[in-house]
Amino acid sequence: MISADTLLIAFTLVTAINMVRYLTALRSLIFIMREAHPLLYQQVDGRGFFHTNGNMSKQVRLFHYLKNRDYQHHHEPVFISKCGKVRDLFMLSAGLLGLTLLMAFIA
Repeated sequence: MISADTLLIAFTLVTAINMVRYLTALRSLIFIMREAHPLLYQQVDGRGFFHTNGNMSKQVRLFHYLKNRDYQHHHEPVFISKCGKVRDLFMLSAGLLGLTLLMAFIA
């Protein structure tokens, strides 16, 4: 039988890997956004997005843009596919993080 500690370590490792994948995809989305959608790039503070003094309300703007799937009306297919990938990775990472935290408190 698998111990709870082994499961917790496995969930933590998988969650960490998916968080890195999400942040990497988000960074590449912001890089692509500079050319594909300059207005949105300015609205989400693309240059200062990952800095500690970044504006949280502007970062939430990107979250709502992806959550509402506003990117589907864009004309560039690379931008659309990257937005879809970031959205899917965010949902996966958030679910795994919740499951890992639940496992940590149960075990």
